[in-house]
Amino acid sequence: MLMMDRAGWHMTDKLVVPANITIMVLPPRSPELNPVENVWQFMRDNWLSNRVFESYDQIIAMCCHAWNKLISQPWKIMSIGLRRWAHGF
Repeated sequence: MLMMDRAGWHMTDKLVVPANITIMVLPPRSPELNPVENVWQFMRDNWLSNRVFESYDQIIAMCCHAWNKLISQPWKIMSIGLRRWAHGF
């Protein structure tokens, strides 16, 4: 099973889904059900918000820096993405 949000590229008829994968689409307007939304929010809150970027290249560099900083902390990713209701049984 693959859980996906309703992004346009996930919902297109052009998406080829292998026979051994079942897609479960999240309800519309439910970012709280998608753990990666909390990861993006954490990155914005801690490293990317309230800044003025001088160029597109600086935006890319800062996003890469934030991503690399986050992936060096796997325990942080687990704590951000953990859903008690999903692991309580």
